[in-house]
Amino acid sequence: MVFFSYLISGISLGSVYAIIALGYTMVYGIAKMLNFAHGDVIMVGGYVAFCAISYLSLPPAVAVVLAVAACTVLGVLIEGLAYRPLRQAGSLAVLITAIGVSYFLQNAAQLIWHATPKNFTSIVHFDLPAGLTAMGLSSEAIVTVASCVVIMIALTTFVSKSKMGKAMRACSEDKAAAQIMGINVNATISMTFAIGSALAAIAGVLLCSSYPTLQPTTGSMPGIKAFTAAVFGGIGSIPGAFLGGLLLGIIESMAKAYISTNLANAIVFAVLIVVLLVKPTGLLGKYVPEKV
Repeated sequence: MVFFSYLISGISLGSVYAIIALGYTMVYGIAKMLNFAHGDVIMVGGYVAFCAISYLSLPPAVAVVLAVAACTVLGVLIEGLAYRPLRQAGSLAVLITAIGVSYFLQNAAQLIWHATPKNFTSIVHFDLPAGLTAMGLSSEAIVTVASCVVIMIALTTFVSKSKMGKAMRACSEDKAAAQIMGINVNATISMTFAIGSALAAIAGVLLCSSYPTLQPTTGSMPGIKAFTAAVFGGIGSIPGAFLGGLLLGIIESMAKAYISTNLANAIVFAVLIVVLLVKPTGLLGKYVPEKV
């Protein structure tokens, strides 16, 4: 029973990592860049939902919609103002800019909402039968896992079937060729950032509902771990991000329960190193030869 409780906790946490990792893998798959400000968009989504509920007394569903809308606009602005001018720049310049955007968002949040942690009231809570609660199940865990599965299926269908999804795959393969074929590369990349940021908002609400402390650095560690999950599963792969997030959450939960709470993060990153030594492309990643 105790093991099952830890397993549920790990799957729930891993589902949050998976949702965040899906945003990472979308941006990397299409734009071939690592948006290290993604974790701070999670924090912004949490604050928007918190303000909508605590200050405006809006229903939870409306708060989530507002968080998604705010983060979507924020993601498009970040791409347009910070990353688009560096489209032809080297990867180091883009990486430094991403770190700069991350610190800007954290400090802006501290100026607006101050550094004092906020108590985030769960917006996905509902009563469960006593038997399920005794097994370690919670309403937050159920909603988080269900949301992760639905998002993964919807995102896979969107990328595979929709016109915009096909444009994204074309840009991922060759941006120059896609532009020659009439695809608006800038609009496609902006849409990718919009989707990734919307997912970050959902992840922020779910994360704060399960771990109800909100502060300007809330998204930092989950963002790093979600990036680790994306690499673990195979960055650029939607199923890989899903699998990597779930496994990472389970590993972290089990490490905290049976080894050491203090060493849990180290164990997570050690597992990543071992996996990459055995399979450098990640669990579901594919080797793509570099074109010269």
